[in-house]
Amino acid sequence: MDKEKKPFGFGKNVTITGFVSFFMDVSSEMIYPLVPLFLANTLGVNKSLIGLIEGIAESTASLLKVFSGWYSDRIGNRKWLMAGGYGIATLSRPFVALASGWHQVLGSRFLDRFGKGVRTAPRDAIIAESTGKAYLGRAFSFHRSMDTMGAVVGPGLAFFFLGLFSNDYRKIFWLSMIPGIIAVLLIVFFITEKKKTAALQTERPKLTLAHFDWKFKSFVVIATVFAVGNSSDVFLILRAQQVGIPTVTIPLVYLLFNLVYSLSAVPAGMAADKFGRKRLILMGFILFAILYYGFAVASGTKAIWILFGFYGLFMGLTEGIQKAFLATIIPQDFKATAFGVYTTAVGLAMFPASLIGGWLWDHVSPAATFYFGASTAAVSAVLFTVFIAAIRRSDAARS
Repeated sequence: MDKEKKPFGFGKNVTITGFVSFFMDVSSEMIYPLVPLFLANTLGVNKSLIGLIEGIAESTASLLKVFSGWYSDRIGNRKWLMAGGYGIATLSRPFVALASGWHQVLGSRFLDRFGKGVRTAPRDAIIAESTGKAYLGRAFSFHRSMDTMGAVVGPGLAFFFLGLFSNDYRKIFWLSMIPGIIAVLLIVFFITEKKKTAALQTERPKLTLAHFDWKFKSFVVIATVFAVGNSSDVFLILRAQQVGIPTVTIPLVYLLFNLVYSLSAVPAGMAADKFGRKRLILMGFILFAILYYGFAVASGTKAIWILFGFYGLFMGLTEGIQKAFLATIIPQDFKATAFGVYTTAVGLAMFPASLIGGWLWDHVSPAATFYFGASTAAVSAVLFTVFIAAIRRSDAARS
């Protein structure tokens, strides 16, 4: 019998996983808002190529998520795949710190996302397996909140070190390794994993969608349609600079986004557990469409600050809650595989999303990038509304 105290509905693994993601995001977000500026201002890279770099990094590495999830289910291990993924991401930092051309930045971004591909599905499976069904929303939202609080601290440190080091990006890239190392050590020494009994391991999961019903498949399709218009956040950063936000202040704008994201995630998760996850997901799609329209027409720095704040609210309403909803419509023995399929599909969609975003920026207008994103979000909202109605009809037919 599990005697672990769970005062908030989740135990030590979820708490430690939250701190792991906090430190890793401190590491990642110390450099993330600086990379597009480094590419554009220091290396002279155009926006289409920046979009290509982000698309390759996110989508190619995302292929690993489904294989990592399937392999985690197959061998019955989450912890060491998770540790390896975080370790690989930490080791990517020297590549960008030493970069003299865009191809080295691509290598660093790919390696960083490669690590994310390895760790994401096993980590999400640990959270799901460590939490009762009634508390999934708050557990995943707590994780997102901690992850995003790291994304508050990271840009704050970047802002501080930009001033201290006179805009020397490379020194900040080197320093970002320290919190990444802390994240790996937390996994090694504090994450515990229950070994599956022989009876539970008799069926080795096969990499197939046959394990999943129409609800899972439909939700993945809707999330993928949305992701095609959700181009990399580097375009939001570049838009902020274009509208007039000073380079040294960019990390603070990104900090605002992550602060709102972090503070809204847990209340949103608790509201989702109480009032329904589907409602908050739909609200998120609608809010995204409005925000991207706002980025398209924004003409002043005040509007950019407001939009970044509400963009953080959108993330709080959707990121953790989508995974919590997903955990309720997938089989118990195939959780990591399901999370892998979901994150791979969404990640692969980021390749055309970033390519389209960069091409529209260079060949049509910067606003066109955001008009496109607003349109796909609106389509996703309509599809998700139909999906909700289909679930209700299915549930009514069964009862």
